[in-house]
Amino acid sequence: MKWNRLLSPGRMIAGGFAVLILIGSLLFMLPVSHQKGQSMSYIDALFTATSAVCITGLSTIECSAVLSGFGQAVLLLLIQIGGMGITTLSIGIMVFTGRRIGMRERSLVKESMNQPDFKGLLHILETLFLVTFGIELLGAILAFPIFVQDYSVGKAIWLSIFHSISAFNNAGFDLLGSDSLAQYQKHVPMMLLTIGLTVTGGLGFFVMRDIVQKRCFRKLTLHSKVVLWMTVILLTVGTILLLVTEKALSWVQALFYSAVARTSGFTIMPLGELSNASLMCIVLLMFIGAAPGSTGGGIKVTTVFVCICSAIAYTKNSSPTVFRRRISQEVRDKALMILILGLTVTLVSTFLLCILEPQASFIHILLETTSAFATVGLSAGLTPQLCIASKVVIILTMFIGRIGALTAATLWFVNSRKKNNVLRPEEIISVG
Repeated sequence: MKWNRLLSPGRMIAGGFAVLILIGSLLFMLPVSHQKGQSMSYIDALFTATSAVCITGLSTIECSAVLSGFGQAVLLLLIQIGGMGITTLSIGIMVFTGRRIGMRERSLVKESMNQPDFKGLLHILETLFLVTFGIELLGAILAFPIFVQDYSVGKAIWLSIFHSISAFNNAGFDLLGSDSLAQYQKHVPMMLLTIGLTVTGGLGFFVMRDIVQKRCFRKLTLHSKVVLWMTVILLTVGTILLLVTEKALSWVQALFYSAVARTSGFTIMPLGELSNASLMCIVLLMFIGAAPGSTGGGIKVTTVFVCICSAIAYTKNSSPTVFRRRISQEVRDKALMILILGLTVTLVSTFLLCILEPQASFIHILLETTSAFATVGLSAGLTPQLCIASKVVIILTMFIGRIGALTAATLWFVNSRKKNNVLRPEEIISVG
């Protein structure tokens, strides 16, 4: 019974990610994972594995130059497992092979998919697999005509599959060299395809399923309405701000960065060339992130929405209400906690890197740490230059960002069967 309390769903999910990262790092150390004449230190292998499993995209190596075909396949597998979640993937395989799923496994799926209850959980899991692989296949088919213009048929097929999976899972990895998608910075179809895969993956499966089933905005759940509204607002505002602060960007390029900054982290030009104002816009978009239950990171769009609504309602001395629905106090408290913990992790990581990397500019360090916490993968070129201690800080930041700051905070506490029903006296503290 003691072990049951210690091995909570949150701990098991975090442990699963940690084991997968360890296995991935060991696979990257194998000679078969490297191109001829190339090698990796273990810290770089651990960094790459963590970035892949946490679907971040930050890399201390040039994947196309260092990793062999086998190494690239390992990288893609880690991205796919990391995007779907190791628990979701393993139990999904059990479902498809006809094995019995007990309550413990259902609890793990419920926790990993951020579901409020167990209703229709296994059916949701089956649909999730079909939708995920279906969209990734469609993305690869659409990407092939673009890549085949510049590469051989075989390599174009591999690049199409890799790009589709990486974009949909919001990983941000690519096999095109150190400049990422720079060669396609004026290729509108490639940018639009990447935006489409990124935004779709960032919406989350439950929103996509809700849209398909209801087919009417008015009938959607409150969660889906909030996610869609916030996605449109952030894409629009982000595009406008980037156009205003960076004259060199076209509207498609600004839309591209507005989309990928919140989730996937692809880049079409060196971020070091952008103005500080543009980088600050990107930092804010990264920190907000995508939707809960999606492949994106950040504190999530719904968290920001609830915090804003709560602040506005407080000034009016009323309860926050949206779309004729009231937001509960429990949800408001949780949103505030996620915001505070997210800021804490980002600021602590930034402070540590300011000490460890004194030669780097503050905005580049802030971009790096926010990108790690929000599992985005954008960088101003700082990642390959990090010292070993800085790489460890970024590794831990990526891991916390992937499992969630709130989940990471609860890993330290053991659930007790004893309940404290004593209600202490209330006293006012002066704030503000």
